Amino acid sequence: MMGSAKAHYDCVKAFSEADFTEDLKKIGVPVLVMHGEDDQIASIADSALLAVKLLKKGELKTYKGFPHGMATTHADVINKDLLAFFNA
Repeated sequence: MMGSAKAHYDCVKAFSEADFTEDLKKIGVPVLVMHGEDDQIASIADSALLAVKLLKKGELKTYKGFPHGMATTHADVINKDLLAFFNA
């Protein structure tokens, strides 16, 4: 919570109003969609599950018990999976 209240509000407003549907449909390269199952910020149903359906070559990987900030809190697991995806 080191940002200003206005910055946080503007971020949530932009995040909740952005619609990337058409952008996702245009992506033709393989994409790994990663999502924590305990994400209290962005629900998996409203983000990852929709995104992977829209991507031509989307792959979904979920993590039981991982939070929204999983790339920081569980970097060892996330980084290993990213490297495996990049090297596949």
